[in-house]
Amino acid sequence: MRVGICDFPSAYAFPPYGYGGIERWLWAVAIGARRAGAEVVLLGPQWRTDLGEGWVRHPARLEDLTDATGLRQLQLDLLVVGHEYPSLPAWRAISDQLDCDVATFQHWPYFSHLDDAFDGHRRRLYCYSREMLERYSAHLPFAELAVHLGFGEVELPAQDGSDLVWLGRIDEQKAPHLAVLAAARAGRRIRVVGPVFDEDYVARHGSLFASDHVEMVGEIGGAEKAAVLRDAAALVYTAGRGYIEAGAAVFGEALRAGTPVAALTWGSGTCADAALCVDTGAVVRADPDASDGDAGQALADALDSAVSLRAVDVQEIGRSRFDPAQHFKTLATRP
Repeated sequence: MRVGICDFPSAYAFPPYGYGGIERWLWAVAIGARRAGAEVVLLGPQWRTDLGEGWVRHPARLEDLTDATGLRQLQLDLLVVGHEYPSLPAWRAISDQLDCDVATFQHWPYFSHLDDAFDGHRRRLYCYSREMLERYSAHLPFAELAVHLGFGEVELPAQDGSDLVWLGRIDEQKAPHLAVLAAARAGRRIRVVGPVFDEDYVARHGSLFASDHVEMVGEIGGAEKAAVLRDAAALVYTAGRGYIEAGAAVFGEALRAGTPVAALTWGSGTCADAALCVDTGAVVRADPDASDGDAGQALADALDSAVSLRAVDVQEIGRSRFDPAQHFKTLATRP
């Protein structure tokens, strides 16, 4: 099988060094495809030039072409692309000429697709959670846990950790202040890792983020990020009230590192529910009307369960559940 994996205009390189969402997923698909024995063509100009040997590149983006002659010569069996593109007329005008399948993963919960973007057969949409499957039911989606990989993030052997870690973009939607509250209630230190997307949000919760038990790490990647995940006793997952998580990378990243997850949710059928089980973490569902303090206490209680799990067991499950090669095989299999 020959698969083309498309980049898109992004603030991040492909694959990204630190933060990134769809960019990390596309890289995981590329890695998984190679491990599964497929030939991979990296489409578009934004793929990194320091990926090592053996990567085949084609610099063009489909939406910038006027005909598909050059791409047809690649004889692609499958195109993997960010979720917007099957609903982009300029991209579809070229992809429809290629006689190959298209697969994408819904990474944003508020995007509206064209009615004919997917057919559930040759043009396939994948969603992480029951919540997302229901949200995009008109497009015949398939259930699948997304796998994400960053640049140079070689996973280390698991070891039982000590402090906590929170990982993601720092803003109201991700609500890391609730993780800080939970850590305080649990009597543990926490490292908050990721780029600040909302300075006003950080300022509103400035006293919390400045607490003695909190280390604001900033954005990191590569071996440093892998070590931070491996060294944590648990990853704390939070989201703001009303926010729909479409395909969080942190669940797979943490479990493959051997780090159990304590997750706070506000409803049922979420990504946390799909990704975790009693052997890999604990999920607590809070009332959306609950105070931050009550939600933080509920999450602290979940931490008690998560930190009791053995890192080596979590890693074994995580590497199986979030395996890049198996993920690619799922995307590449036509129903």
